[in-house]
Amino acid sequence: MAVQPEEARPRLAALGFAPADVETLAEHFLDAERRGLRGHGLSRIEWLETWDELPLDARPSCAVDEPGYQHWDGGGALGYLTLAAVVEAQLSSPPVHARVVVCSSTFPTGSLGYWVRRLAAGGLVGLLTATSPRRLAHPDGGEQLAGTNPLAIAIPSGDGAPIVSDVSMGAVTHGDVLAGRARPEDLVPFGGSQAHKAFALAVGLQVFVDALNPVDGFGAVLLVARPESDPVPALRVLADGVRLPGDALR
Repeated sequence: MAVQPEEARPRLAALGFAPADVETLAEHFLDAERRGLRGHGLSRIEWLETWDELPLDARPSCAVDEPGYQHWDGGGALGYLTLAAVVEAQLSSPPVHARVVVCSSTFPTGSLGYWVRRLAAGGLVGLLTATSPRRLAHPDGGEQLAGTNPLAIAIPSGDGAPIVSDVSMGAVTHGDVLAGRARPEDLVPFGGSQAHKAFALAVGLQVFVDALNPVDGFGAVLLVARPESDPVPALRVLADGVRLPGDALR
């Protein structure tokens, strides 16, 4: 039977996570459920329950902290917890203008829109991407060369409703496959006859993160910045009621 919302925290606690980590993970999974992102939601608890060993005591740390740049080492912790620590650090000590944050050993990362939305709620612009196991092949076939490598962008707004764009380069997500909502063979670059465009983005993001990551393995790269203007309210006027990225489902 699928995990029910009221079971999220007890089942995470039963896996051995500390209370603060239970809250971080539960909030992420429940937010994904509320937004209809079931592949990143409560099914991930069932997924964690299949792991032979969970990194319960691992903790991320900031290995390098320089003006405009940080390097975080996940230290073996779940990527969710690494990104939670990274986001809290940016909100506690925002950059003067902008900062690039490179995260090593960071997997799984979940719904990237969740993390940049939190930055936008704190008044910061966020752009985040992350790598994952190579699951996308060229549309013409061949070896799997890139992860689904989502790209999430959040822009705060003076009217309180940020723009949050979060797009995976796959026609479906691996989470959809885990949740039983898609077949493994459905996991191809999105776009049909234009799938080469999504494939190009996936490859570009793959090597972008890999080039900045000083450690082999999965990683994430975040650009966080203070906004210099407030373009979202005017965009909403121009949109004239059209649902924009990040708006609640109607």
